[in-house]
Amino acid sequence: MTSLTQRSSGLVQRRTEASRSAADKERPDGLEDDEPRRGDELEDDQSGDSKETRLTLMEEVLLLGLKDREVICKSDAPTGDVLLDEALKHIKDTQPPETVQSWIELLSGETWNPMKLYYQLRNVRERLAKNLVEKGVLTTEKQNFLLFDMTTHPLTNNNIKQRLIKKVQEAVLEKWVNDPHRMDKRMLALIFLAHSSDVLENAFAPLLDDQYDLAMKRVRQLLELEPEGESMKSNSNELLWAVIAAFIK
Repeated sequence: MTSLTQRSSGLVQRRTEASRSAADKERPDGLEDDEPRRGDELEDDQSGDSKETRLTLMEEVLLLGLKDREVICKSDAPTGDVLLDEALKHIKDTQPPETVQSWIELLSGETWNPMKLYYQLRNVRERLAKNLVEKGVLTTEKQNFLLFDMTTHPLTNNNIKQRLIKKVQEAVLEKWVNDPHRMDKRMLALIFLAHSSDVLENAFAPLLDDQYDLAMKRVRQLLELEPEGESMKSNSNELLWAVIAAFIK
């Protein structure tokens, strides 16, 4: 897992306003930069979340790259998310119950037990991409690579991605509350999962240097929390902190 204490080199190009100006001078007349500039792409951001395309947490992670406790399925009512419903069915049907850490390993296929490979959720990335295609965020294209064709899913709705990036930035900058228990639980989970997936820094790449440093400092504060201790605090979501513990171990 890549540490967040250092910036990635070469993987993410953080362009400052000065570098943009230099690039503009080199660009032939009549051509425009395809990359949306900060501020321009968010013109309709204030229209409200009710008008946004609703994405699942896993779709958001894709759009951006404790102590062991047993997980018991309290309700097997369908959630409307195919992947989540598939995972819940495995949890409900399994006796004795597995721990959070075990379920993460089983559902991801990272288990050495061949008798439990059937727990693995298949083709997760492709299924998430297809969901985003149906929601109009991505599109589907075929690319030819000599002897075979490959299906790709290019971004087609950049506004949705930019709104997501802005929300992540605001969570650790303008709307920072300095208390994980006062943060939106979904955003808190997204930050930890995006970090674990090595895509969190993509949300901070467009920031100016001082904003970037402050955002990363606050992310490190979250990563340095002790999940077991946080799970014991009043009104804490124990399952959330158990999952966080499994991902940052």
